[in-house]
Parts: sequence; structure tokens; C-alpha cells
Amino acid sequence: MYPIDRHYRQWVQSELRSFQVKIEQSDLLISAERELKESAEQALRRVRAELEAYTQSDSDFAASLEPYEPLPDAAPIIRRMAEAARLCGVGPMAAVAGAVAQYVGEALLSESGQVIVENGGDIFLHTAYPRSAAVFAGDSPLSGRLAVRINLVNRPLGLCTSSGTVGPSLSFGGADAAIVLADSTPLADAAATALGNRIHGESDIEPTLEFAQSISGVLGAAVILGENLGAWGEMSLVPVSPV
Repeated sequence: MYPIDRHYRQWVQSELRSFQVKIEQSDLLISAERELKESAEQALRRVRAELEAYTQSDSDFAASLEPYEPLPDAAPIIRRMAEAARLCGVGPMAAVAGAVAQYVGEALLSESGQVIVENGGDIFLHTAYPRSAAVFAGDSPLSGRLAVRINLVNRPLGLCTSSGTVGPSLSFGGADAAIVLADSTPLADAAATALGNRIHGESDIEPTLEFAQSISGVLGAAVILGENLGAWGEMSLVPVSPV
């Protein structure tokens, strides 16, 4: 299996209690008002079981690189992924990490008013205070020097990143980071993939951000390519000390 470097988790600083939940390939870092590891593990097992059961019965769902209509009796998480993919013009598995993060995060909200779930750089958050998320963008000189400032509070949000130069996820572009803030994490995940696929050079940044504006539910987006940066919407980027 392709090794996944999660050293960026060392950057986490929060008054919330952080803990890790890992089941097979799923590796989540969760922050909540108290440790909820048992509840998180139960939720992660449930969502993995739903995904595995469906993909075994409908193998084309997992293989498709284009929007795909699921079977009529598909579970809600499958339909969420399919709808996010349809809006962004990508395959439904482009939304899977975000969908898992949101599923687990929503399951914990009954026990903690604030929850942040990070799944391989894709984040579900529901917090009472503005938050900042440092940007990891591989070898870009901007990596670790910028943070996304999120001022929206007391509502579920998704903040997801796709990269053509970092990590094992499939990308047809060359962005060091394509970052999306959306009103759902599966949507943010699928949109980040769609944006990343469009980046092959500096001239692609502006039209890619224009594309982001056309996706219903996307609140903001940013693209990093080497020293080049573009941003739109509720995507406030602030400098941070090098990490």
C-alpha cells in the first residue's frame, strides 16, 4: 500500500481533546469537547460496513471516474457521494473520504457540540468558534506558511484538499493543493478533486476558481501551484509561521 505521511497532524493546536481512530485503511484524527473514541469507532465501523456492502453489490460505483447513478436502495451515504460527484463532474469515490469524515462527525454531535474529524486531509467541522487550518502543499514554498481561516460557526462544514503532487489519491492535474470549503464534506471532497484535475499550469488557476463558483454548495476555494496562489469566496488565507 502507498504510504501516507500524516506528519501535518503535529500542527494541530486546539482547546479540544484530540484522539485517533483507526480501522484498517481508515485513519481519523478527531477533536471534540471530550474523548469519544468508543463512539467514533462504532460510527466508523458502521460507515465502512455500509460502503463495503454497497461496493460489493455495485462494483461500477467504485470504479467510475464519472458521475454515477446508484441503485434505488442505496444507503444515504452512497447517495450523498453520488450527488456530490454529479455536481462536480467526477466519480463518486472522489467523495468517499469526506463522506466518511462527515458520517463520523455527525454521529458524535449528540455527545459533543464541537467536533472536527480529519480523514487524510479532508475535514468535517462543526465548531462554536472560528478556526484556522494550516495548508500542507507538498514542495510548494507556501506549504506550512498559510492557513485557511474559517469564520463560519455553529454549522456543519467541509474543508477538503486534493493534490496532484502529494499523497496516493488519484488526480489528473498538477496542483500542489486545491482546497474547497463547502456546506458538506463529501461535496468539498469531490469539488477539490474536480478543481485539482483542472490545474496543469498557472493560467489554469483563474478559470478553475470560476468553475468552483458554479458548484452549488461550494462556499470558497483556493489553488496553490508552486509559488502561485488563487482564492475565491469564504476562503480567507492568513500567513502563519513556518512549521
